[in-house]
Amino acid sequence: MLNIKNNQKGFAVFFITILILAAMFGIGVSLTILTLGEHNISRNIIKSSQAYYIAEAGVEDALLRLVKSMNWVSTSTLNVDGGSATIEISDIIGGSRTITSEGDVLNRIRKIQIVYQVTTEKISFYYGAQIGGGGMEMGNNAEVKGNVFSNGSVTSVQKGYIKDTIKVATIGSKIEGLIVGESDEYCLEYTCDAYTHNCKNCTIRGILYFSGGGAENCEATEGVKEHPVQESKDLPILQSQIDEWKTEASCSDKPECIIEGDYILDGKVTDYLGPKKITGNMTLDNKAILIMTGTIWVVGDVTVRNGAKIQLDPISYGGLSGILIADGKIHIKPGVTLEGSGEEGSYLLILSTNDSLDKLMPAIDVDNTTAGGIFYTPNTYNGRNGGLIVIKNRVEIREVTGYKIYLEENAVINYETGLEDAEFSSGPGGSWEVASWKETE
Repeated sequence: MLNIKNNQKGFAVFFITILILAAMFGIGVSLTILTLGEHNISRNIIKSSQAYYIAEAGVEDALLRLVKSMNWVSTSTLNVDGGSATIEISDIIGGSRTITSEGDVLNRIRKIQIVYQVTTEKISFYYGAQIGGGGMEMGNNAEVKGNVFSNGSVTSVQKGYIKDTIKVATIGSKIEGLIVGESDEYCLEYTCDAYTHNCKNCTIRGILYFSGGGAENCEATEGVKEHPVQESKDLPILQSQIDEWKTEASCSDKPECIIEGDYILDGKVTDYLGPKKITGNMTLDNKAILIMTGTIWVVGDVTVRNGAKIQLDPISYGGLSGILIADGKIHIKPGVTLEGSGEEGSYLLILSTNDSLDKLMPAIDVDNTTAGGIFYTPNTYNGRNGGLIVIKNRVEIREVTGYKIYLEENAVINYETGLEDAEFSSGPGGSWEVASWKETE
């Protein structure tokens, strides 16, 4: 009986010992698995971090090649310390590129994407016509469908029409021979006022704000009110901006961006051009088509005639606007088409720094059925007054700004409100900036 009890007691001790050993073994295995798991997690975190920094290295390598104009391809691989980055650089679309870099370290993947875009300059054209100290002359039935602001007098020998409001600054300036306001009905809803120091032979379908000069044969439907003289306004583009555009057109005087002598495009041909500096004259003739892929600066004269066309490249510009600058005179002849990229808010700005005030050979001469375009001469440039812009015959343009403007009979400026927020870009040859930088995977 005693032996049986001893055997049972021994078996119980043995069983308990086995259970304790099994538990200790289980704990040991669990600790081992946990330790290995934490090690793998730590290893994955390290490799993932390495993949991220390798992806960053790929982006930075792409940016370096683009900024420094080094050789690059649309898809490439960069090997870094046992890992690699696969880099993709998109074409320019609407003035921007997308750079994607996928870092890979032992199948740990991290992906970075950035948007690299042309820097832009927002230039607001608030008026259908804005004029510097030279003032504006209007032929019979010439019309500005929008507001007008002028630092000098605005006059018409017969009848010139201003659809909305006109403001003429400075003491001694005047309005003469104008009808301000499209109609009585229109002016019940919209503002059709005139601000001036002197007024002569005008009909104003709103209020005449008079600042103390002379008033002769001026009718104002809503009466006359005294008002301080308007202060003059600077034109919206500074000389520094024009000089910057010239620098970008020439790619800081790099030979590949310079055409020595004249540039002539004649006949039913199409050419893509920009950024470029042309040291001679530019001539587009006989239905030739020039598609601008960047800013163009012409040291001589620009002549566009006989159905020729200038258009901004849709891929390069998208919704941005572009610039054609001439130091000489610009002649836009009948039947010419001037267009932005085709997207809303994209415009072509035609700018001359020439100082000619001769009506027969002005700084900018726009004749007959030209479509589209913004025309500009600075108020001053390199210490000189700006030049004269002449708009002839039945032209209809988007906006005109210049030191002095002459609208011949029946010419029309048809203002677009989008010009309040126009963003101008020098295109692919201009300055670039990183617009966004994010991890996508």
